[in-house]
Amino acid sequence: MIRVLLADDQPLVRAGLSALLNAEKDVEVVGVAADGAEALDLATELVPDVACLDIRMPKMDGIDVAARICGPDASPAVPVLILTTFDIDDYVFRALEAGVAGFLLKDSDPEEILRAIHHIAAGHGTLDRTLTRRIVAEYVERRRLRPVTATRGIDVLTARERDILLLLAQGMSNEQIAGALVVEVTTVKSHLARMLPKLGVQSRLQAAVWGPTRTAS
Repeated sequence: MIRVLLADDQPLVRAGLSALLNAEKDVEVVGVAADGAEALDLATELVPDVACLDIRMPKMDGIDVAARICGPDASPAVPVLILTTFDIDDYVFRALEAGVAGFLLKDSDPEEILRAIHHIAAGHGTLDRTLTRRIVAEYVERRRLRPVTATRGIDVLTARERDILLLLAQGMSNEQIAGALVVEVTTVKSHLARMLPKLGVQSRLQAAVWGPTRTAS
């Protein structure tokens, strides 16, 4: 069962999302918040499998909440899906920097939202298809303009870590990467845990959009 926390300041949106998710046999909405502060409290208390957060909320916006619950200091970390009305690049960049696992617009098809919830619960990342091309291009360019340090350089990755990063960028799951490299899934997870700090990123999604450019350079 995938346990989901919802946070949105609009009652109709909360009700609609709750109905959509609870209709799934393997999804349960375990908490609903009307503002960012409440979302932070519930995420800390409930530790859901996925937190689905709006951006513009009273008291604390969704990206600030995400930084607290899925950032490098979060323990345990809660994977976050940002679900918002606003197609604003800076929001997407802030969300990526906060370490969110996914970003969708609220006008996405219900099937796409459900797919994202399942995808994130399985440890993958997702980005709205209408944003992907321009956001990834801009995000990679921003990364390219940043100085490469000992904690962010691709040159500090081992050969195996580079292999895993390239497969990750192709959208492969941990299980698929393990199969491709003929290693155990636990081995892939261990490599990923070591890789993210080296790259200076906080999530698989960040690594996937940043890694290919650096490995090609």
